[in-house]
Amino acid sequence: MEDTYPMTLRDKHEIAKRSILDSARPLIGARGFSAVGIAQILVAARIPKGSFYHYFDSKERFGEDLLSLYIADYLATLENLFSAPHQNGYEKIRAYLKFWRSTHIDGKVGDKCLIVKLAAEMADLSETMREIMQCGTAKVIDRLTDVIQSGQKDGSINKELQASTLAAALYQTWLGATLMLKITKHTQPFDIAWQTSAHLLRGTPELL
Repeated sequence: MEDTYPMTLRDKHEIAKRSILDSARPLIGARGFSAVGIAQILVAARIPKGSFYHYFDSKERFGEDLLSLYIADYLATLENLFSAPHQNGYEKIRAYLKFWRSTHIDGKVGDKCLIVKLAAEMADLSETMREIMQCGTAKVIDRLTDVIQSGQKDGSINKELQASTLAAALYQTWLGATLMLKITKHTQPFDIAWQTSAHLLRGTPELL
């Protein structure tokens, strides 16, 4: 059956814009925001300079859109992980942390956490980008809170901490572990983060 809703100019605009953002994301993820110039973004996206300014008013606006898209994609990934059937709350959180670990150890540069890469660099340089990151991380923690609450109800997760506190503790622990991974070039920070997480979630150590 043919599509009865042909692509609009706005649809084409958003697809082209996303293509630029997707092409440049591995570059930003590897080198950071300040170290990458517009000329390098143009090469990565294979577009002329005029096309860049057709979609973005400035490099900062490009960064804002890059972060917003990354967060939207990240939240969609969470929904996919948490929609797995026949899993209790603990199993869903465990799957999420396993995904985090494998992404940073085995994944490509473009798959890794852009929040970790840009937070320290951009939080003091761009208030708008800081707010995007703050809002995005809050949404992630809220979603983790929902899953932890369901786990506390089904008995698979400890009830010693409030779900929101536990969700924030887990997220912040893994952010810190990811930074330490970059410093040490070793997986031990993730091993420690998992043991800490398992203790908080279940009260017992467990292999990831």
